Amino acid sequence: MNELLTIERITEMQKAYGVTGTQAGINSGQCWLMEGSVGRFASDMLEAGVCMLPDERKQDYYGSTVPSCDDLKPGTKGTLLNSQNFWQRVEDNDYEAIVGLEETFGVQSEQETTEQE
Repeated sequence: MNELLTIERITEMQKAYGVTGTQAGINSGQCWLMEGSVGRFASDMLEAGVCMLPDERKQDYYGSTVPSCDDLKPGTKGTLLNSQNFWQRVEDNDYEAIVGLEETFGVQSEQETTEQE
């Protein structure tokens, strides 16, 4: 079995696919204070493992608590393990994971973007 990806490696891969803005919005809690589509997009990214929840809880627009990654069962939506599993698939060139990023979330790697120009 492969070693689990580090947060640093996941961050590098998020940057390569242009999803650091969404991760930053999740980390700051800002995405939970914006219009519903922003929060739903962030939630979808958490579900897939593209992004992960931060170490501290946040409040949403309605005052409800958004859990921290440590509040959740390992491997579930928003956890580090969920992101490690997803990004390992991307690193292993798993077709479904990469197509999911591109088609579902509309992102491409910096390398693909450069090749198209």
